[in-house]
Amino acid sequence: MPIVSPPTPAPSPRPMPAVLGPSTSDPARISRLEFAALDPTARQQYLGALLADCSPAELLFVSTTIAPLLKRDFLRDLPVELSLHVLCYIDDARTLARASRVSRFWNALMSDEATWKRMCELSKFEDRTYPQSEWRRTPGNIEHAKANEILEPIPLSDGVAQPLLRELPLPFSYRNHFIHSYKTMTNWRRKGRLLNKHRPPSATPDGGVVTSVALDHEWIVVGLASCRIQVFSARTGVLGRTLVGHESGVWAVNLVSAGGHWVDAPRTPAKPPVPVETAEGKDEVGASTDVGARVWLSEAVSKFGEGHNEGLSLDEMEYHIPDSLRNAIGLDNRFRASSASTSAESPVPKPSDICCASEGWGNANALVVSGGCDKQLRVWDVRSGYCIYVLEGHTSTIRCLRVLHNRPIAISGSRDTTLRVWDVQRGKLLRTLTGHEESVRCLDVCGNQAVSGSYDATCRLWNIDTGECLHVLRGHLHQIYSVAYDGVYIASGGLDTTVRVWNPVDGQCLALLQGHTALVCQLQLTGTTLATGGSDGRVITFTLAQPAHYQLPHAHAHMGAARRIAAHDSSVTALQLDAHWLVTGGNDGRVRLYEARTGAYVRDLTAPAEAVWKVAHKHDKCVVMCKRAGKTVMEIWSFRPSEEDD
Repeated sequence: MPIVSPPTPAPSPRPMPAVLGPSTSDPARISRLEFAALDPTARQQYLGALLADCSPAELLFVSTTIAPLLKRDFLRDLPVELSLHVLCYIDDARTLARASRVSRFWNALMSDEATWKRMCELSKFEDRTYPQSEWRRTPGNIEHAKANEILEPIPLSDGVAQPLLRELPLPFSYRNHFIHSYKTMTNWRRKGRLLNKHRPPSATPDGGVVTSVALDHEWIVVGLASCRIQVFSARTGVLGRTLVGHESGVWAVNLVSAGGHWVDAPRTPAKPPVPVETAEGKDEVGASTDVGARVWLSEAVSKFGEGHNEGLSLDEMEYHIPDSLRNAIGLDNRFRASSASTSAESPVPKPSDICCASEGWGNANALVVSGGCDKQLRVWDVRSGYCIYVLEGHTSTIRCLRVLHNRPIAISGSRDTTLRVWDVQRGKLLRTLTGHEESVRCLDVCGNQAVSGSYDATCRLWNIDTGECLHVLRGHLHQIYSVAYDGVYIASGGLDTTVRVWNPVDGQCLALLQGHTALVCQLQLTGTTLATGGSDGRVITFTLAQPAHYQLPHAHAHMGAARRIAAHDSSVTALQLDAHWLVTGGNDGRVRLYEARTGAYVRDLTAPAEAVWKVAHKHDKCVVMCKRAGKTVMEIWSFRPSEEDD
């Protein structure tokens, strides 16, 4: 039976396009034609009537459909210049932060450096150090970290980051700088991290009393009544050095930071001084006694014998200081010659630092200048702990001292009624300032001028370079315990419970400020704000007149109390004011934080103590010297942002 082949399958029919009439292809065609023929007013009425007939579900559909059509990125549509100009009207950083989350374009726009620079200026963050300008910890520099080598930050100068490190740091960013500073301010307000706590040993109950403190970005220097000076790392809070040499209590310390430049440096290389033969046959320069030279001379004799030091005068001993210490104090001719060329223009006088720290003159290492009850002024190298000079001349306790910025000049005040000006680089007495009739209790400097306050109820304004007394400020009725000088105003406070503001140009009293009921023991001048603290526990901030008001007949009317704060239950022992915070410490054992602008109380920075002796803070560090359980306690706090704050 024959086999029949299966039939070839026919191709599948292709889909035919649907032939729809006008009513099914575009149901809204007729309505759209009618809508297009209407005028604008009628079109709005037409839409209103149509929406009125829609159900809630239909209205939701309409809303969901229309919302994306109405969105428009106005910043993207504008020219970039105009978009950045719009950002100039934003004065809240949180608004910029929220706007940066809208889109990638907005995020890039909000990263504009000029915008964040303006925010730094508005928030007064422009004077703070850049957070990421420090070395990153790598295995190659662990040894430096172990040696407590502090890395130099990059300060802002005229809006430009000035690198101080020998290798290139991370690129500077105003945005990162603002974020770091903002987090730091938040930590001040909410919390802090205790870096370290120390209890210095003392043979007597009063030996551990903290008499003075100095603070910069690298070191914390503490003077004790036990004759010792302790130096801590400002980064880690670890005790780095204990300077031993004073025979009695240390009453004043001043820290000289490493680096810097020399203002008005010598233009010719230094030459060895020519010895002056006196009647006793001994060499002397001025009226100074360089005991430090004798120390080095005795060490040289013990090491090399008498024969190697024959004919060596005391004044020539400066040139026989070990090379490491010569470098530490910047005692080399090459630096002097190069630094002289940088001082062609007259520098702006700098007021002293409230934390008793001075800018260096090119010295390789940080230095400490100290004075106390043994009547000696000592110059120390912080890195090695060696005493470079021991300067004698005062006949009683050295009660106060300051070191000028960018110059190796120190001025000390003593209970012997005199002030003495020293060259701490060469270890010599330059001049003695006489005029006070009683003990010199306090002093402050600005540029090449100094103001001293005495128990004779007078203040004196001095020219440090010439030794001339420019003005004698009379008006207080009792001893003067505190002075402040910023180049524009002189402020003084004392036992008569008043504060007087003086004009340094003519020595006239501009204002008599009252409000305290006891001794005024703390003063600080910051711009046109004067902060005062008294033994009555009060802190008062005064708003001072602008210099243009000097010639007005009632200039004192422009100076009045801005805020009165009942800060403590007993005497105010510490007071420090900056652009953001007012920090106070008192004999009631409290350390309190207030807003600088409003005077509002924020919080207590530490746990209560029996007494607070000293408090110093700078940027993200705060040092508290107090008494707990009858013993001295040194607390070093950090408010620097950590990874937990991100």
